[in-house]
Amino acid sequence: MWAASPFTIVTKWAQKYIINTEKDLTVKEASMAEQAASFQDKQYIKMTETPIQKLVATLAVPTVISMLVTNIYNLVDTAFVGTLGNSASGAVGVVFGYMAILQAMGFMCGQGAGSIMSRSLGTKDVDRATKYTSTGFFMAMILGAVVGLISLLTLDSLVFTLGSTETIAPYAKTYIFWIILAAPFQTASLTMNNLLRYEGRAKLGMVGLMTGAILNIGGDALLIFGLKMGITGAAISTAVSQLISFSILVAMFMSGKTQTRIRLKAVDFHLETVGNIVATGFPSMLRQALNSVATILLNSSAAVYGDAAVAAMSVVSRINFFVMSLAIGIGQGFQPVSSFNYGAGKFERVKKAYWFTFGVSEIILVAVAIPVVIFAEPLIRIFRDDAQVVEYAVRALRLHCLALILVPITMVTEMGFQSTGQRMWATISSALRSGIIFIPMVLILPHIRGMAGVQEAQPLSTCIAFFICLFLSRQFLKQVDKAQVRRAEQLNQKSMAT
Repeated sequence: MWAASPFTIVTKWAQKYIINTEKDLTVKEASMAEQAASFQDKQYIKMTETPIQKLVATLAVPTVISMLVTNIYNLVDTAFVGTLGNSASGAVGVVFGYMAILQAMGFMCGQGAGSIMSRSLGTKDVDRATKYTSTGFFMAMILGAVVGLISLLTLDSLVFTLGSTETIAPYAKTYIFWIILAAPFQTASLTMNNLLRYEGRAKLGMVGLMTGAILNIGGDALLIFGLKMGITGAAISTAVSQLISFSILVAMFMSGKTQTRIRLKAVDFHLETVGNIVATGFPSMLRQALNSVATILLNSSAAVYGDAAVAAMSVVSRINFFVMSLAIGIGQGFQPVSSFNYGAGKFERVKKAYWFTFGVSEIILVAVAIPVVIFAEPLIRIFRDDAQVVEYAVRALRLHCLALILVPITMVTEMGFQSTGQRMWATISSALRSGIIFIPMVLILPHIRGMAGVQEAQPLSTCIAFFICLFLSRQFLKQVDKAQVRRAEQLNQKSMAT
């Protein structure tokens, strides 16, 4: 017999190699699929069977910590920039309104995609969950880039639209330029953080945000004081920290630590998918956008009384948001519990989580707000030791903190509506405090009460919103009960059919 040719030998070897490789790949894919299924089952059990108090606390603590660190950075940044004068301090408050616009888009994409993703995981539809995760991420990047480009083209007029005075404007333009460059990364980072929370992986989001915030504090100290870069240094430090947070959060999704992935091939920009994200996330965008409008109107109203008044309200807003972030962190621990269990048909757990979140948020806000009211003056002097600034800020801070005690019912009701996909009620509740009520207040009260009206507009709006949300709270619980009845009827019909 003729010996086999080299070509035949190589061909047979190649075929054998390919067959063995395919077998190995099949085994590996099966193993990976088994591991993924095991992880998903464990996550499902965690979200639907862990006692509510423990589950909400477990998801809330990382969020509270990351928000505290982020807000500590905001306060430190305010204190550092405050050493540069009233105009520089006022510029930070002005740009804070612009950053709220970016936050609005990030929260819309993150909360919109996250709520649907979490409910999809509740029904064990991982492919649909991944589609919304990927689409939400790329939507945020695109929106951030588009808004950033428009902002660069209209920079001169933008700072005055945000509430700058002639003396604040040069500082505001310097600061906002670097924030604009980082806009796509900021919006995408906020989106990813929300997606991680809705997946029940809040600790991963905490790592990304905390790392950026801590580096930002160090960067501020180095660039403002070490390299004498002033407000430019503060802005560069903020922009770089946003990029670092973005990189860390992307790595979380790409490293297999999450149930869903960010995949370009999973993106779906069809009208239905984008429309679902926008409609579900719209209450978050509306709330953040109205917060931005509120900040701009507040700055504009305060600007009538000079840079000291703008600086005062800027400091008050930062401290007020720091206190409020404690309650928001607890509420953000509630959202994934609510949406996941709503999708899984565990409606009693949704209601238990609602009342637990309300109670804990109320206790925390009372415990923190009272010391702030008592020690308002020395607290203000940490950020700006200027007699006029202190005079304006102390009364405003006390009023704001007292009103915060009424916020938890408003917050948890709005988050409940959004996390369960009740879009109309979520939109109404999110528009109340900083929009429907506040905007008329801040436009009218200063004409009647002067600077006192500027100080009183937000607290009075919070009080009015509280009474309206008592009705909305009942409405939310009724909607959950109705969903429970519908689910029971569907199960009965299925059992009868079989």
